[in-house]
Amino acid sequence: MIHQLKKITPPGLETAIKLCRDLVSERVQAHFNNIPFDVVKWYDQHGYQLSNDPLAIIPDINDHEAWVTVMITLIPHVQPNFFESVILEHLPNGGDFPEIGGVKATNHRSMLPTGETLQFILAGTNVTQRVRLQQLFSQEHFFHRQGIIWLENVKEGEPMMSGRIILNPEWVDKILLGKESPPRFGPDFPAKKIETGIQWDDVVLHPRTMNQINDIRVWLLHHDKFNSDANLKVKIKPGYRVLFYGPPGTGKTLTAALLGKEYDKDVYRIDLSQIVSKYIGETEKNLENVFRKAETKDWILFFDEADALFGKRTNVQSAHDKYANQEVSYLLQRVEDFPGLMILASNFKNNLDDAFLRRFHSVVHFPMPNATERQNLWNKTLPAGLKLDASINLKELAEQFELTGASILSAVHYATLQSYEREDGILFHTDLIDGIRKEFLKEEKSIDS
Repeated sequence: MIHQLKKITPPGLETAIKLCRDLVSERVQAHFNNIPFDVVKWYDQHGYQLSNDPLAIIPDINDHEAWVTVMITLIPHVQPNFFESVILEHLPNGGDFPEIGGVKATNHRSMLPTGETLQFILAGTNVTQRVRLQQLFSQEHFFHRQGIIWLENVKEGEPMMSGRIILNPEWVDKILLGKESPPRFGPDFPAKKIETGIQWDDVVLHPRTMNQINDIRVWLLHHDKFNSDANLKVKIKPGYRVLFYGPPGTGKTLTAALLGKEYDKDVYRIDLSQIVSKYIGETEKNLENVFRKAETKDWILFFDEADALFGKRTNVQSAHDKYANQEVSYLLQRVEDFPGLMILASNFKNNLDDAFLRRFHSVVHFPMPNATERQNLWNKTLPAGLKLDASINLKELAEQFELTGASILSAVHYATLQSYEREDGILFHTDLIDGIRKEFLKEEKSIDS
């Protein structure tokens, strides 16, 4: 049986592509005939054809320049030979046409538009208009602020507008498929979304730690109000920076995931193995890919084992030390500019550079749980579907063995598997002890030590 793909072409897309093709074709024709071409007048006469504009979902697109910029960048995703077919109409025997700009990609075999392509379509040879169009790619334009479109960087000395125009892949999906696809993990986006099925009631944290977590909650609820205060909005930097520190397994990652779950925010954990590079400048480049994408979202960024990135600066004794310190300086600036919640996690607070510590709004300690907290963790972790043998004494286990919540969970996991293997439906004290012994062995400790 052959399954038919559901037709999901957005309303008006084919009309919009035809309109854009007519515009490019008439601009090329005017160029070869050396006659004036008024884009504004042309668009006013033909724009009425867009009864269902596929770009209407993009906020702030209210002029022909922004519309054409997005359309010529979107079209190659559905019509690879768009520009070649238009040029061929006017140059049937082939020939060079540098005025229209454009570049070839690595895999894409046809022309992709550059800033020069846009300048040709909208301004022709009018120098004043061509220069003005560069503002479409400035940091002040809504394209940049909302992460919709940007120009690819070019080699030093080459014209800025010869860079390829890049339409954010998320907006490609929104326009063509009507949905926003999550970013794909890889070298260009070295971060993974973390989620949890656990609720706050399942978590056992020290009261002081929980009080500091509540401070983060207050910021998540009210930070937008700073923008409405005429005095504070120009004095307080955007974003909220927090350090979680404490031994592994004490709940740092889980707390970050729960904050995202509670306030309906995606939490992305930065994969430091993909970020940190021995090559000069590569670490900053890898990080910039994450920050650029995240700063237009309402995400929480979580840097686990942050020492690798945010460690103490060293005395400059070699070129490598110099560039390592430059990485820290770059991070300091980027951390301060990030408008959302950023959480750094480390086993030891003193491993981080003092310059970062001064910029944290909150430094939250996740200590080893005490005996009372450990007993609470045991109670919350035991399987609901197994019967507890009378020999199990959770109070005694909590007082005797100093374990983190993660270690307790691992011990219960092991003991539960033993019960499943026996098929007796009973959890025995000896199973839990064996599970605890395995946790101690991970740290090369004896259960009797």
